[in-house]
Amino acid sequence: MSAFFHCYDTALGRCGIAWDESDRVIGSQLPEATDGETRDRMRARFPAAREINEAAALPGFVLTAMLGVRRLLAGETADLNELLAVPLADEHLPPFQREVLALTRRIPIGGSLEYGEVARQLGQPDAARSVGQAEGHNPFAPIVPCHRVVAAVVGQGGFSAHGGLKTKARLLAIEARAAGRPLPEQADLF
Repeated sequence: MSAFFHCYDTALGRCGIAWDESDRVIGSQLPEATDGETRDRMRARFPAAREINEAAALPGFVLTAMLGVRRLLAGETADLNELLAVPLADEHLPPFQREVLALTRRIPIGGSLEYGEVARQLGQPDAARSVGQAEGHNPFAPIVPCHRVVAAVVGQGGFSAHGGLKTKARLLAIEARAAGRPLPEQADLF
């Protein structure tokens, strides 16, 4: 099956998105330290994918995903349904990770849940650490907003995107402002 990727500008830097010919996103990427590093990361994650540089050649669902991510990272109040409608190729993920990411995808913009709360909502109250591992291997960030899942104790937990917890705190602060909510406690990390 053929795969493709595209890198595009956002308020936080250059993001990436990859899809296949079944018209589903197979992965997305938050910005790395440089534009070139984002492109290199996409090439490493999707070595068989062909880069598409012209926006006019992109499928509609990819344009929808890019618009949603751009609005989200710019701090605009994006419609959650905009990103919920983006089709994801997640069947290769373990069942527990699919459940975690499906729940995470529905966390409202400006909101958050603790790892333990996600585990409880999935009926597995002792699985907070497993939730963290599933989020840490989220192939669809920020379409699936794993940054909205936080540790119960500020400063614990992690974030696998470039910049780690500082990037996570920045994303949470951008969304809190957009939603008209007070900044989360993690905002003091940057």
